[in-house]
Amino acid sequence: MLTPFAAMNAVGTVAFGVAGASKGVDADLDYLGVTVLGVVTALGGGITRDLLVGRVPSALTAETDVLLALAGVGLAIALVRAERGRIADSPLLTIPDAVGLAAFTATGAIVGVEAGLSPFGVVVCATLTGVGGGAIRDVLAQEVPFILHEDFYATCAIAGGTVFWALWTVDIAPPGPTVACVVVALGLRLVGMRRGWSLPTVR
Repeated sequence: MLTPFAAMNAVGTVAFGVAGASKGVDADLDYLGVTVLGVVTALGGGITRDLLVGRVPSALTAETDVLLALAGVGLAIALVRAERGRIADSPLLTIPDAVGLAAFTATGAIVGVEAGLSPFGVVVCATLTGVGGGAIRDVLAQEVPFILHEDFYATCAIAGGTVFWALWTVDIAPPGPTVACVVVALGLRLVGMRRGWSLPTVR
């Protein structure tokens, strides 16, 4: 039976595989480099999350996650070849990335509540799952992690994780909290991209 966790995990893994591999293509990496960035983006956040809550990462115990990440890599390569150029700012990349952010935010929140974490812990778990893989990808690509300067990105995961915890706390039946988390995170990200939202800087 397909659970909300499994569904969101599959969607997020493929979407982030596409996003990570596309960035590798735009950086002119070879096939191995593109694959590494795609897989790291897809699985890095979940692995970090699982280690944080004291369990063996699911990506290391099941073949499904790796296969989904590789499917995302293959899809990214196909999209790049079809577009015949860079797709960094194309909806072909930004939309899957937004979907992956929302889906992984939900899976992180699910793991957080199942692990009995505090409200802060649930939100951290949700946010880390949503943005962790991309941060690791940027370090490998020798860039400042995008979550430290990207316009309105991690904020969407924080909002989604908070909504999940709030609905879970008042005993809203599944998959209600999961659906709400995805809608909030994805909606904020899409609206933020559309309107060019960004957080204020210190100066």
